[in-house]
Amino acid sequence: MKKNKNINYRLIVFKDINNKKYFISKSTLKTKFKIKIKNKIYPLYKMEISKYSHPFYIGNLKEKKITGRIEKFNKKYKKYL
Repeated sequence: MKKNKNINYRLIVFKDINNKKYFISKSTLKTKFKIKIKNKIYPLYKMEISKYSHPFYIGNLKEKKITGRIEKFNKKYKKYL
């Protein structure tokens, strides 16, 4: 397998703009912005949704109330069981 020497694989900061949290990962993504973290300058990619703000990851999903549905079913079909 040939490696493409034109690919710039480097460390990039992915920052969630909703809550200012970030993580550093390797990527070939091209960015216009830069950020200084611990006296090092990294390319910066701004994200609107990440694992820090998406409801699926942080557990803020609204759950449906199903508590009474099972009791209602059992009451209705009790005579057939």
